Amino acid sequence: MTEEPVGPTEWGPAEPVGVGPWEGPWPTDERYDPELLAGGDRRNVVDAYRYWRREAVVADLDRRRHDFHVAIENFQHDHNIGTVVRTANAFAAKAVHIVGRRRWNRRGAMVTDRYQHVLHHPDVTALLDYAAAEDLTVVAVDNTPGSRPIERTPLPARCLLLFGQEGPGLTEQARQGAAVVVSIAQFGSTRSINAGVAAGIVMHAWVRQHADLDTAW
Repeated sequence: MTEEPVGPTEWGPAEPVGVGPWEGPWPTDERYDPELLAGGDRRNVVDAYRYWRREAVVADLDRRRHDFHVAIENFQHDHNIGTVVRTANAFAAKAVHIVGRRRWNRRGAMVTDRYQHVLHHPDVTALLDYAAAEDLTVVAVDNTPGSRPIERTPLPARCLLLFGQEGPGLTEQARQGAAVVVSIAQFGSTRSINAGVAAGIVMHAWVRQHADLDTAW
């Protein structure tokens, strides 16, 4: 049986990740990092940012970021936060907000937290105050009675997508503080889906409704 070639975003066992040292004359653009040019760039970044300084990548992402924010409650040290941060980075969210415990497991973020703005709020009240000050419509995500199907619900262009933690879901204060609560259609036996997966589905729903797809990599 012939093996399939390794795709451009897959982690193949035979080839090193990233690119080696720069070949030929070095670019003079200050966005490039001399250490990366000399030693190679093994980071998990798109080709457009190869050899760039981290600060330069963040600055360019700030120019491209969308008008939605993502928040996740972290009152029980939720292990899904890293996945949420990585997905928020992929969809160019304006910022990720951690509500509750400041510490979170960064392993799932795959170092994308270096390029994504991550803010902390001690409780839901502080988060809601931030949303009001920034004129962000709070959209909570939970499969509770009265929630509206995300598949049939227009999302505001400027919004904060609020997720609960694995297991208990959103706190009552978070549900009450949201302008709307949406749910994701399910058809199997499980009561809920993984919080990190749910966040990705809802973020992509926003992208489908509002993003300029011609600017995707």
